[in-house]
Amino acid sequence: MSTSAEGRVYLAMSGYDPADWRRPLETRREVTLAPDGPDDPTIRFAIVWKQLPPALFTLPNLKAIFSAGAGVDHLLANPKLPEVPIVRVVADNLTKHMVEYVCWRVLDHHRQGSTYRAQQPQKIWHEPRQPDASQVSVGIMGLGNLGRACASALLALGFPVNGWTRTETEMEGVRCWHGADGLPGFLATTDVLVVLLPLTAATQGVINYDLLRQLRHDGPLGGPVLINAGRGRLQREADILRALDDGALKEASLDVFETEPLPAESPLWSHHRVFVTPHAAATSWPEHLVPLMLDQMDAFDRGEPLRNVVDRAAGY
Repeated sequence: MSTSAEGRVYLAMSGYDPADWRRPLETRREVTLAPDGPDDPTIRFAIVWKQLPPALFTLPNLKAIFSAGAGVDHLLANPKLPEVPIVRVVADNLTKHMVEYVCWRVLDHHRQGSTYRAQQPQKIWHEPRQPDASQVSVGIMGLGNLGRACASALLALGFPVNGWTRTETEMEGVRCWHGADGLPGFLATTDVLVVLLPLTAATQGVINYDLLRQLRHDGPLGGPVLINAGRGRLQREADILRALDDGALKEASLDVFETEPLPAESPLWSHHRVFVTPHAAATSWPEHLVPLMLDQMDAFDRGEPLRNVVDRAAGY
């Protein structure tokens, strides 16, 4: 650990135990949970999550802010955020966990997991007709690092994969659409919709009833499926329930929600065609993320540019 207060790391976490992050950080950096006053000159880097403390806004020598999670909307929503680079998380471990989650949920819906779970307590021995993976198209909204990794894994499992992005992009083996003009075609050919978009002003509430009713309804699963492992405020939960109840949507797997933790009174908890997980698709574990952050800090001190810097205008 550094013996000087110069170049300290300010750790400002909400929802995590800061001690879990402090221990690996202190192997190479001096860490503080509270600056020495509003103009502390010794802090060069900050690692933050969720609620931003006022002390973050006045540090004169702050050089970069690292988000402890994949999303950065909690940072960009604050107008007082200092004009320094924001570094988002890109980690192999985080990507692997997301790929596992998405493949798990796609396969569970494809292999009719809800049907078998309903049959078991009734001791029903019945095998429903099972479509082949090649007949079930998976559409991924968002082809960033996580989306592309999930697409590759799903292609390897034999699923046709569609992709939709805000601006034009290409990926080998994936049929791609982009922009508002491309969205109807993407939805009309998608049986399982996987949402991995960042949360921005343009994407908030994008998963609404009008979008869900445009998914393919004559596919082999007997209706379209929604999987949201992106951000909770991408979806309108009242619209999802409406779509489930009127047949516009067959099933949903939701890992993120408009309010977290998901309130006990939410009907999503008990809906028989909804699978709920507690924002667990790709958890940020400090033992995997802190070394990457420290390497970036060291590189920056050597005069090298930061990687995975957020485009503030785009919102991700």
